[in-house]
Amino acid sequence: MEMKKWLLAATLAATAVTGVAQAKDWKVVRFGIEGAYPPFSKTEADGSLSGFDVDMANALCVEMDVQCKIVPQDWDGIIPSLLARKYDAIIAAMSITEERKQKVDFTGKYAQIPNQFIAKKGADIEFTAAGLKDVKIGVQRATTHDKYLTDNYGDSVEIVRYGSFDEAYLDLGNGRIAAVLGDAAALEEGVLMGKDGDMYEFVGPSLTDPKWFGEGMGIALRKQDKDLTEKLDAAILSLREKGIYQEIAAKYFSYDVYGQ
Repeated sequence: MEMKKWLLAATLAATAVTGVAQAKDWKVVRFGIEGAYPPFSKTEADGSLSGFDVDMANALCVEMDVQCKIVPQDWDGIIPSLLARKYDAIIAAMSITEERKQKVDFTGKYAQIPNQFIAKKGADIEFTAAGLKDVKIGVQRATTHDKYLTDNYGDSVEIVRYGSFDEAYLDLGNGRIAAVLGDAAALEEGVLMGKDGDMYEFVGPSLTDPKWFGEGMGIALRKQDKDLTEKLDAAILSLREKGIYQEIAAKYFSYDVYGQ
């Protein structure tokens, strides 16, 4: 019996020592980035990656005092490649979802595309139940934007549903609707960056309520790398406190990409 106790104690001690020896010393952090989702990431002519996610990865590494490596990765294999240790973290405009949480851990959000209204300049729309009475707002059918308007203004606003945003943009241009509600990035690219973009502007509130629009975008990591998750969480908050995050975001977005 005493021999068994001694062997058990020796085994536990050896395991503890091994665990300490195998603890990860994060001197280099490798980020998997898609490179095909501007302005978050894009692939340059020389094969290098650029964009908001790339700048964030580099800033996070500086904040953590580690060497940064960017690893290009197609979206289809981005989580399997993380689990296969091709890189240590994914920063690729990845939404935090319950399904993905089954496979990987996430930091808190580092970005969240707000959902906004866009209208012609000078439209003077009041975003209250009374102010939206009988106002025609366009949305893409069966989207979170459709549900948000229905749940919050369904008894007052006149919701005009479209099969695509392009159809909504046409009606916004010809005056058949007063505004369109959608993903701010899509509205910016589809309207504000178009040939008549200077005729339009974002109006009303920036919408990010997780009840309708999810939890935002997080950095994905292997579940066993809790220490790196904690380091990245602290670094994200530190970059925001120092204003570095805001400086990076301002290069790519004309609106608040973090939200509340």
